Amino acid sequence: MTTIYSVDVRVETPVNDTEVTDRVVDTVAGLFPKADVRTEPGEVVAETHSLERFSDQLHDQEILDTARREFQDGTREEGFAFSLKKQAASEGVINFAVGEPDELGDIDVAVTVREPSVEEYVDHVAPPTRDGTPVDPDGR
Repeated sequence: MTTIYSVDVRVETPVNDTEVTDRVVDTVAGLFPKADVRTEPGEVVAETHSLERFSDQLHDQEILDTARREFQDGTREEGFAFSLKKQAASEGVINFAVGEPDELGDIDVAVTVREPSVEEYVDHVAPPTRDGTPVDPDGR
């Protein structure tokens, strides 16, 4: 049986005077290729309904446990939120931001989950692991 996921993802990151706006747009689009990315005064904003490519990259980088921890730490009733380091993202690498934002600012991501539950969606995006190997109910 295929599970239908209903999520809204909002991505926001500042654009500083020292940055080229198009590069920041490309950075966000690289992480979230299905997103509708637009510029607003002083920031880049993106919206999407999928974290599939992001999930694939978490698998490729073998950082599922770190991602799960960040998602769970940012869990709220309607979803979860997390931040990414913009500098790493500009190189195509996912690196979760902890502590104070970097000089260029972080990429803030808010995920609202409508279907299924927040926990089930976290399991889909970043499945639990056993001995470093994903225990993936989706068979990815």
